[in-house]
Amino acid sequence: MGVSAERSAASARVAGASRLDRLAIGLSGLCLVHCVATVLLAASLASLGAALANPAYHEVGFALAVLFGAIALGRGFRAHRDRRPLLLGGAGLVLMAAGLVVPHGLAELACTMAGVTLLAIAHRLNARPRGLVEARPAA
Repeated sequence: MGVSAERSAASARVAGASRLDRLAIGLSGLCLVHCVATVLLAASLASLGAALANPAYHEVGFALAVLFGAIALGRGFRAHRDRRPLLLGGAGLVLMAAGLVVPHGLAELACTMAGVTLLAIAHRLNARPRGLVEARPAA
């Protein structure tokens, strides 16, 4: 495969990773809206708030976050070799997992929202414009 073909293949991988990152950022935003809506509705309408607080939403959301994170951040790492999005994304997933196991309340909300925010930042870093390999200054 020639240099031009390698660059085209790499560009296609980067474009695919960027789409996944944008989708993952959108899902992170939906998660934050869900968290805030659950608290507001729980305070005003107990039955509707309880429906939104159903653990199945959180478990499915976490599974989607792991899936999109693994694919998009993994592809991005292969393209740019920058570990920062992986580290931030991993920290975000750990906080989101903690939100699944702590008792419902402020601790759950804080863990989940902090985790989702870190994961969205990781996807944003991962989706930044980049070439085949970013040049790093020699130390």
